[in-house]
Amino acid sequence: MTRRSSMFLVTGLFALGMLLGSASARAQVSVMPAELEGVDVNEHLLKQLPLDAQFRDHTGKVVRLGDYFDGTRPVALTLAYHSCKVVCSMVLGAEAESLKNQSWHLGKEYRAVTISIDPRDTPATAAKKREQMLALVYPGSPAASPSPRSAGQKDGWDFLVGTQDNIDKVAKAVGFSYRYDARHDQYAHPAVMMLTTPQAKMARYLYGLEFNPKDVRLGLLEASQGRSISTVEKAILYCYMYDPIGARYVVVAKNVMKLGGLLTMLVLGTFLAFSWRKEISGRRRMAEARDSAREQASERKASVSPSVSESEAGSEGPTHHSRSAASQV
Repeated sequence: MTRRSSMFLVTGLFALGMLLGSASARAQVSVMPAELEGVDVNEHLLKQLPLDAQFRDHTGKVVRLGDYFDGTRPVALTLAYHSCKVVCSMVLGAEAESLKNQSWHLGKEYRAVTISIDPRDTPATAAKKREQMLALVYPGSPAASPSPRSAGQKDGWDFLVGTQDNIDKVAKAVGFSYRYDARHDQYAHPAVMMLTTPQAKMARYLYGLEFNPKDVRLGLLEASQGRSISTVEKAILYCYMYDPIGARYVVVAKNVMKLGGLLTMLVLGTFLAFSWRKEISGRRRMAEARDSAREQASERKASVSPSVSESEAGSEGPTHHSRSAASQV
């Protein structure tokens, strides 16, 4: 069992002990019971999900897992069971709280699917759990009458039940190991939410009894593989990287510096281009002004020259007449 999975399983046991008030249950925090051996998550990133696996939804309709992947929207996938009153409810409640705080709309930009690992669960139990979770996502608005934000998106979060073979087919594909404890009639399983690509491939695993909305949002962005993502969201995703040790997204200083340098170059380049264009425009206006001044000067000179010639011609006429008269005398 990995250190990370063990930590979250121990956290779940601690919460169980606090709720039951049992000293023996709290003792399990430091001693891993035999019932939890083999319970783990083996991350299968980019693993293809079995799209042909058959289940029944909350209405009893027979569906295929592939029906929930349309090639355009990522999917938040969880494995739980509906009769679980502690860890499963906490995990699904944490998922609902995180989905409620997403800027993307459930059922529009992404979907959520929860598959029961208990083959005894029925469409009726799935419908009841679905109604409870949608009430958390859209408080004050029953699942049958979604809030305006979810209008037309009733299929945003689906709860499925199925046979043991189909359940195990999906669990094996995603690396989700669990076991049934017959003595307590309950399932031991990891606390994890998985994010898949629109093509039904595993993209990210998020662990714990609560899910940071920021981590879920960045995980959905990553899972969407750049489809319908704004430039700002791409920049945000670029600055963050998933830390598998801490099971969360962290800021990558190197990428932030790269992005900051790129933005600085962009701003500086824009400023220089604007200044260069302004200078060229100023020079052009000065050259046009000089050319205009020269043309005006030439026109004034041309208009003055004929007047001067006429004046000189008029002044020479009387003088020549006087000289002729003097010659005759």
